[in-house]
Amino acid sequence: MLSHVEQTRLIISRGTATAKKSQFGQFFTPERTAAFMAGLFPDAGGCCRLLDAGAGIETVNLYSAFVALAVAQAAPGGHIVAIVPRSFCNGPYYRPFRDFILQRAAIRHMHLFEARNKAFKDDDVLQENMIIRLERGAAQGPVTVSTSTDGSFTDLATHEHPFERIVFPNDPARFIHVPTSPEKSALELLPAVCHTLTDLGLTVSTGPVVDFRLKAHLRAMPEPGTVPLLYPGHFSGGTATWPIEEMKKPNAIVRNAQTERWLFPNGFYCLVRRFTAKEERRRVVASVVDPAVFPGAPVLGFENHLNLFHENRRGLPQALAHGLAVFLNTSAVDESFRRFNGHTQVNATDLKLMKYPSRDALIKLGRWAMQQTELTQTAVDAKLTRLIE
Repeated sequence: MLSHVEQTRLIISRGTATAKKSQFGQFFTPERTAAFMAGLFPDAGGCCRLLDAGAGIETVNLYSAFVALAVAQAAPGGHIVAIVPRSFCNGPYYRPFRDFILQRAAIRHMHLFEARNKAFKDDDVLQENMIIRLERGAAQGPVTVSTSTDGSFTDLATHEHPFERIVFPNDPARFIHVPTSPEKSALELLPAVCHTLTDLGLTVSTGPVVDFRLKAHLRAMPEPGTVPLLYPGHFSGGTATWPIEEMKKPNAIVRNAQTERWLFPNGFYCLVRRFTAKEERRRVVASVVDPAVFPGAPVLGFENHLNLFHENRRGLPQALAHGLAVFLNTSAVDESFRRFNGHTQVNATDLKLMKYPSRDALIKLGRWAMQQTELTQTAVDAKLTRLIE
C-alpha cells in the first residue's frame, strides 16, 4: 500500500505547479522520509493520531503554531514527530516558540538533511528542514542527532549529545544547537573565547540604510553632496572596493537632513554579510572598512544587507577592526555558527549573542594580520589557537 501511495504522491506533485504548492504550503512527505519519521516513535500501545507532517503552511507564525498546538494537545508522555524549518533554532522572532517547546517537552531526536535541495526535490523545496521528535512533559535528557545527505538515508549517521551541548545553560536566548559530530567544536575547546560584545565595549547593528525607503536620495555614482553607500557587493577578499562602475546598486547617498541619522562617521569598521547561500563554503563572511578607501568622505552609509560592528556609533581602533574580522573568518567560528544557524541569514542578534576573545587578544590578532602579506585559512585558524590557548 505504501508504494501505491508514493506513486500517487509523485503523480500529484508533478502535476501541481510549484507556485501553487508554495502558496498553500502543501508538500507531501516522501515515502522514505515518512517511514523514517514513523520509526522514531518508541514502541507503545494505545491511541496514535496521525497528521501528515507536510500538511502545514510554511510561514513563520503558522508552522510554529502548528507544532506548538500539537505539543499542547499531546498527553503526558506523548510523542510528536514533525518536519519543521530549521530556522526556529535561533533568532529573536522564534524565542517565544523555543520557550514554549522547551518548557513543555523534551527534545529526544533531531535529524538534519545535509543537502537541502535533495531531500524534498520532487517539490522543489530549498528551505533547510529538520525532523524533530519531542516528548510531552518528560524530563530532558541526552539528545540523539542524526544526519543524512538526503531522503534516501543511505548514509545515516547517529550520535548522542548531552543537552548542555544542545541548549547552552548560560544562553538567555535559548538557541538550539545541532552538533553533527561527537567531537566538541573548536570554540568549545578554547575557554578564552568567553567574552560578550558588552565586555568588549562594542555593538553590532544591522546596516541602517534601507534603500527602497530612501530611493530618492540614492545616486548611481558619487557626485557633489553625496557620501559613499556600501553594499555587500563592494566587499571581496575582506576589503572594500568603491565606487564600482556599472554596479547594479547605487554607490552613493545624498547627505541631507533626511539621511543624516542613518550615516556613520568614516573610520575602521568590521562588517559581516547578512545573507549567504547555504552551499557557500562559509556562512560568516567578515570584512574591514578602511577609511583610506573613502578619502574626503566625512561619513559613510551602510546598507541593510550588512551587519556593522562599531563603538558607540563610531569606528573601531584599526587593529581591533582587523582582529575582529580575522576571528569571525576562522573555521572555528563558522563551524560553531552553523550548529545553531539553520538558514542563510546572519542576524545581528546572532552575532551579539556569540562569545569572543578578549579585546586585548583581538587587538593582538589584528596587529598580526596587518603584518601579513597573505592571510590563508590555515594560518588564521592556527594563529587563533596559539593566541588564546
